Amino acid sequence: MVMESGQSGVQDAVELVYRPTRADILTAVLVRERLRRLHIVRWGFTLLFGGSALLLVAAQRSFTVPIALAAFCAALIWATPHIQANHALRTVEWQGEYRASVSGTGITTESEHVTLLQRWSVFRGYRETRDHVVFLSRDPNILLAEVLPKRGLSSPEEAERLLDVVSRHMPRV
Repeated sequence: MVMESGQSGVQDAVELVYRPTRADILTAVLVRERLRRLHIVRWGFTLLFGGSALLLVAAQRSFTVPIALAAFCAALIWATPHIQANHALRTVEWQGEYRASVSGTGITTESEHVTLLQRWSVFRGYRETRDHVVFLSRDPNILLAEVLPKRGLSSPEEAERLLDVVSRHMPRV
């Protein structure tokens, strides 16, 4: 535990140590997608192209290029969050272990190569999942999503402290 002085006095910082995984990033992508209701659009197009492929198979009773193309489009649309997570993981994975500190100032994330301080004003709110806390940026398209895996905490009790610090500075969305 690190003690830090902020504007409202001395506050406890919650520390996390973790290596980003594909599951961490996928969780952030899916939370962002659900908040923007993009999952409805994604599943609609997946069903549209998948249904088209099935209808073409039923009508033609043979496998043709349009059927393959419709099936490929359905699979690609369904896989979009996974593709995004893989791309983002390749971007940050090489940096190795991350150390994050959540305090009254904001979230400070540090690796061997970079240190980033994100003040609370950057975020619109947070959403908690079973294994993660996802922070969503204030911009209209939610381009930034910060994810902190709970496995990075030193003990399960730290999760309550983390949520206590976060809930003092931003709403749950």
